[in-house]
Amino acid sequence: QVQLVESGGGLVQAGGSLNLSCAASGSAFRIDSMGWYHQAPGKQRELVASITSAGPTNYADSVKGRFTISRDNAKNTVYLRMDSLKPEDTGAYYCNAVARVGVMIPRNFWGQGTQVTVSS
Repeated sequence: QVQLVESGGGLVQAGGSLNLSCAASGSAFRIDSMGWYHQAPGKQRELVASITSAGPTNYADSVKGRFTISRDNAKNTVYLRMDSLKPEDTGAYYCNAVARVGVMIPRNFWGQGTQVTVSS
């Protein structure tokens, strides 16, 4: 199994910034990619940004130019820098990892989520 622990959510005014981090732990695992998903109240969980172990990134159109994802492979940690936050960014942010445990096929692992609230 792979455990993901997020930190860094909170309350911020519109236009402000927050940093999220997510650390993966476990045994005999290898992470292929990590990412962040956003779930607004009453809506489905949606991809915000992802990054592969080799470095390529992918962003949702709604956050391009405002959010930056980065990763420390040595620490199995992914970060999300969120700038110019908007009220519509409010919601739970979930860390995701696509990882292989031992010789098993890759599967998704999820963190418990961290709340971000942006006030107008």
